[in-house]
Amino acid sequence: MAEKNVYEVSDWNGQSGERWVTYQARLNAMMAVFGQAALEAAAPATGERVLDIGCGAGASSLDLAARVGPGGHVLGVDISEPLIDRARAQAPQGTPVLFQVADASSAELPDGAFDILFSRFGVMFFHDPTAAFTHMRHALKPGGRVAFVCWRGMAENDWVRLPMGALKDILPPTAPPDPEAPGPFSFGDQGRVARILTAAGFTDVDIAPFDASIPFGKGETRDVALDDAVKMTLEVGPLARALVDQPDDIRARASAAVRVAFADRAGERSVMIDGAAWIVTARNPAS
Repeated sequence: MAEKNVYEVSDWNGQSGERWVTYQARLNAMMAVFGQAALEAAAPATGERVLDIGCGAGASSLDLAARVGPGGHVLGVDISEPLIDRARAQAPQGTPVLFQVADASSAELPDGAFDILFSRFGVMFFHDPTAAFTHMRHALKPGGRVAFVCWRGMAENDWVRLPMGALKDILPPTAPPDPEAPGPFSFGDQGRVARILTAAGFTDVDIAPFDASIPFGKGETRDVALDDAVKMTLEVGPLARALVDQPDDIRARASAAVRVAFADRAGERSVMIDGAAWIVTARNPAS
């Protein structure tokens, strides 16, 4: 039997979406440095129009709007209604941004309307990424550009590597996931990303590694920060999914093991962990 895709629309509109809203501030802090690197690669100019793919609760869209100014426009799209609701609530009145609940891979988008396709960790979940990027490319102006950030491999990212490693003696081993299945690490293979964009019709594809030490969890003291990091790990992401339907004793053991794994990391008011991503740019042919 084929494994259910855990990144379905229903999931992002249910418990997962609500949890991302709950942890929005912490997740934004974790992803901010990567988003900033992608923003610099995109280099949005005053007056430009930007499509923000998988915009979540809108932090990236608001950053883009600040760059393009009142003469520009940002359309942020995401499949999660709870996250889009939060994005709309946080956007200051008069900001040149519109948020829409939509799947960018199939949504009706105006042809040639955007100067930039942008995403902060929002493009790794398409079932058919080549078809998705082909569809989205038609919304770009001739000569328009793409800039996004996506995670590299799981083994290079402590927010998954540390907690999942802590589970190895608690839960029975499972078959490794299909590396190309929709999910946070489906763009970990640099060659695959290049092939997808090239097949979708883009040119000048550039994929550069970007590494950063990032804050995970938050607290006024070291112990509170550790507790918060563990709680977030148990409620958001791959570990939360691995512990679904597990009994309380297993969850308690997992919590203790994850805390030990995080305890070796630096940080006083956050646990500082290593993150690894690709900054990807490309261009829509001019004609």
